[in-house]
Formats: sequence, structure tokens, C-alpha cells
Amino acid sequence: MLKDEVQMSQSETAGIDAINQYAVALTGSSSDYDGIVAAAREKALVLLGESTHGSAEFYRARAEISRRLIEEEGFAAVVVEADWPDAFAVNRYVWGMGQPSSAEAALAAFERFPQWMWRNRETLDFVEWLAAYNAPEKLHDRESRPTGFYGLDLYSMSASAQAVVSYLERYDPPAAQRARQRYGCLDHFFLGSGYGLNQDLGLSKACEQDLSEQLLDLQNRAWKRLVGLGLAADEQRFAAEQNARLVSNAERYYRAMFRAGPESWNQRDQHMFETLEALREHLGHQLGDEARLIVWAHNSHVGNAAATDMANSGQTNLGELVRRQYGERALLVGLQTAEGDVIAADDWDEPARSMVVRRPLDGSYEAIFQGCSAEDLLLDLRPKNAATAFLAEPRLQRAIGVVYRPESERQSHYLRASLPAQFDFIVHFDRTSGVTPLSPLVAANQRDLDETYPSGL
Repeated sequence: MLKDEVQMSQSETAGIDAINQYAVALTGSSSDYDGIVAAAREKALVLLGESTHGSAEFYRARAEISRRLIEEEGFAAVVVEADWPDAFAVNRYVWGMGQPSSAEAALAAFERFPQWMWRNRETLDFVEWLAAYNAPEKLHDRESRPTGFYGLDLYSMSASAQAVVSYLERYDPPAAQRARQRYGCLDHFFLGSGYGLNQDLGLSKACEQDLSEQLLDLQNRAWKRLVGLGLAADEQRFAAEQNARLVSNAERYYRAMFRAGPESWNQRDQHMFETLEALREHLGHQLGDEARLIVWAHNSHVGNAAATDMANSGQTNLGELVRRQYGERALLVGLQTAEGDVIAADDWDEPARSMVVRRPLDGSYEAIFQGCSAEDLLLDLRPKNAATAFLAEPRLQRAIGVVYRPESERQSHYLRASLPAQFDFIVHFDRTSGVTPLSPLVAANQRDLDETYPSGL
């Protein structure tokens, strides 16, 4: 729609004039994100969001910002909202461990719904760049470890348990047998939600102690890195430890999923935070210095939940936990769109398709930014000025996950937030296009039924 067709109140018009004064128009040049890169100096964590899981512009923008942070600022890894075993296949590729042999083969590890979220052309381009950046001749010139690619999420309970056993079978068969016995309590409940339901009804023995003991066993193997364990072997050891941590936390998540309240959401984001902390410790040891990380996740995880109505329901998130722990040493960046197309599904576990993103609701942040003079823009939300004062008033904000229900958009996809308290920067695109999937948009692989339902974010 045309800019002059947007109906605004006088106060909104004045606020938009202030945004126009302070915003930086995005032109597609390499300097578009200078402000974010400059602000990231001395930061331990940079969290890059998205308001949908299927808009190409978000992936491209995060990739461009991440390339600059890696090349110019020495960030050690990109950590994405994805299952650990799937993302670690990509890590093996960018590290040059032999298998998988190509970026596309690495991304094929993302077999379950929503495959398109990471198995797309935009992610492929970044993974190929990262592998080239980590090439032996370039790595030798930098005299550092390869830059990594890791997953944050906890839905791969069965795959992670299998990965722990497989690792131990190779390096410590007696420990593998102990792991099988401990994970045996999950044998009948690897549907994930079925496990949680049985726990909630008191129909099965809780596995929490067994799974915690298994994690401690893996953590106790960490002493080997102090006596000459090679870099790649230490990376594989840590992957097994993280898989054990994931199984332990996923067990608590599935138990919480069938109880009313925010516990399951909070358990998931707490796991994300624990993963970042574990990665910083692990990579810091390998680097001999502080490990600085980049995160790619949905705005609902990256933004500070305390600045949204999530807080009213007792929900926290990764952004809030990071802000509490790191304060000004973390940078939170939101990415949003007003209209366009998105790849999403009509319902959970259904084939995805290209869908039209509806015009934003009047008065929402997306509608406000759509009224600005620049179609695509970057705004620093940290200074106190007329623009941030205007945006501080809580407004509706859209969040589209892997499921998009335009017929119930207000109820399904909007929350209320105070933007300057939620993010340090906002990147706005007036119109976005769907990601380009690498494979047909089909329903989930049914081999492993661990699931993200019902949140989808």
C-alpha cells in the first residue's frame, strides 16, 4: 500500500516524524548495519531476532550482521533456534570434519517439522560462507579455532539420547551401557508429550535423577581436555555433554507441558540460556579467551520478556535472562515486517506454503514503522530522544511462528510490548518475501515425534 494511505493520529504523525529523524534507511550496502556492529564491540552476546520463522529478509540481514561480527569483531559462534544434533551436523561441516561433505547435506539433518526454518537457500548461503571462512589456509592465518554453528533448542530428546550412547560406545563402552540403562526409563515415552502426560498422571517413574546422573558422568569427562585432548575430539566430547544436558532438560519440559501455567515455556528458554552459558565456557577454554556469541532466534525469545505482556502471565525468556546476567554486555536486536509473503503452515505438522502476511493492525508497531519515509530502516532504541519516548508507549506487536492463522491474527499473533525496553535496536522491513526451501514443503518426518507444539515459536 502507499505510504500516504496509512491513517495516523496527530501524535502518531509526530512520532513518525521523530523516527524519520533518527532512523537509518537501509540501502542494501555493506554499511547498513554499521550501528549494530559498532554497538557490538565489547559485547559478550548479540541476539538477533525475527518476527516470523519464514521471511528471507530476516535470514539475509542476520547473515550480513553475523559475517561482519565474525570478521571484524572476532565472534566465536552462531547459535540458532534449532535442535542441538541437527545444528551440530552443520557445525561438523563448517569445521571441515569430513562428514557431511556439503552444506546442503549438512542442512538435510533438519528432517522434522518445520524443515524449511533452517533447510532453506538463505541459511545455505551463510553456511557455505562460514565453511569458506573456516578453510584451513584462512584459519591458519588467523591462528584461531574454527567459528562454530550450534543449536539452542531442546526438542530432540530421543535423538540426543541416541547420540550420547553412540558417542560412549565409541570411547567408553561400559559408560555406554550405563547410559542405556538410565535412558531406559524413557523407552516407552519417546513421543515426548506422551511422557509428560504419564508423568503428570503419576503413571510412570520419573527419570529426572537418572538423566541428571548421566549428565554428570559426561561432565566429568571434561577433565580430559586438560590433558591434551585434541580440539576436534574436545568438540565431539562437548557435543555429547550437551546432548545429555538436553535430554535432562527436555524431560522436565515434557513433564511441565501438561500443567497449566508458564512452566514449560520458561523451562525451554532456561535451557536456551544454559546452552549459551555452557558454550561460552567450552569455547572460552578452547580460545583461551572470552567467547562472544551471536544468537539467531524469534523475537519472542530474543527480546526482553519483562517489557511485554508475557511478564503478566509469569513467562520469562532468553532475552530477559541474558539481560539480567549480562546487562549492557548484551545487545538485543529485533527484526520485524509489515506485509509481504511468508513460508508457514496452517497448523502444526501440516505442509508449509507461501502465505500472504496481512496488513498490520492500526496502532501496532508494524503499522507505525510502515508510515515512515524509508521502507526499510534501522533504529537505535537506546538513546533518550523523541522517537524512543514515542515508542516507549506499549503497543501491539506481531509474532508469527511456524504456524500462521491470519483469520484469527489478533488473538493468535499479537502481544503488547514497549519496544525500547524490549530491544536495543529494531530493524524494519516494509515488505518481505518467503524463504526458499531446499526441499518440497511436506509434513514432518514421523520417525522422531519429539515436538515443539503447542508454542511453535
